[in-house]
Amino acid sequence: MLEVRNLTKEYNDVVAVKNLSFTVSEGKIFGLLGPNGAGKTTTIRTVLNIIKPTSGQIRFYNREISKDFFNVIGYLPEERGLYRKSRVDEVILYFAVLKNMSRPDAVKQLDFWLQKLRISEYRKKKIEELSKGNQQKVQFITSIIHNPKLLILDEPFTGFDPINQQIIRETIVSFLSEGKLIILSTHHMEIAEKMCSDILLINKGKEVCSGSLSQLKKNFSANMVEIGFEGNSDAIRRLNYVKEVDDYNNFAEVQLEDSIEPYLFLRDIADKVKVSHFKVIEPTLNKIFIDMIKQSN
Repeated sequence: MLEVRNLTKEYNDVVAVKNLSFTVSEGKIFGLLGPNGAGKTTTIRTVLNIIKPTSGQIRFYNREISKDFFNVIGYLPEERGLYRKSRVDEVILYFAVLKNMSRPDAVKQLDFWLQKLRISEYRKKKIEELSKGNQQKVQFITSIIHNPKLLILDEPFTGFDPINQQIIRETIVSFLSEGKLIILSTHHMEIAEKMCSDILLINKGKEVCSGSLSQLKKNFSANMVEIGFEGNSDAIRRLNYVKEVDDYNNFAEVQLEDSIEPYLFLRDIADKVKVSHFKVIEPTLNKIFIDMIKQSN
């Protein structure tokens, strides 16, 4: 278990992180979410022991985080940190040895992961010769090759097409059965919603909301419907009990006044647009994110 308590980090007169507390448990993916400049990277770097907090405590299985944990933590940064002129196998083996792996074990794991992520044919290629997606696969391998207990992933799906997103997502999820602790930091709320059990949403270095995703959805429940339609969404907006419309061209997510039953909205709109589908929905993590950040600004 990773426990962060009352974490604060100040740079001169700037408070990058203020009094954050959270717990990451085995077998769950913990989502660290927030807009640009929210303090996510600073939080991650303190957990990694790259920077020291101004105050607060970080404990990993009841021990204070220190350089002793270097070899049991895997980190995938958002920015690529690969040696572009070096070969794929050389780069991966270099990082594996840094994590105290023996070369025979590192070579064995290198072969396994290159094959699993379908990039064996690029083994002898230079990093700069690879596509962005395949470079991201190499960087992903460098973060997991030593079988870390704690895995911190910052925008792990950058540069991937849908097929490779699925490969990486399935790989990450498979780690849960191994008892790994996983922190996922991403701007993609759809991905976080599908993968994370617990989340911490921060803005300007402070907690905005936190807890299990299912409980957060209950707490922020709204009278929401999804309607697929052909026609002009202005017809929906003109109804006086419609609070908000998120229009996606061929469908819309509509928030109604709490007192309005969804069937009344369907009745009122059916003669104004051509309805293809209609359902009552929970608020998405994306909507919770946007609404809570607006409130905290």
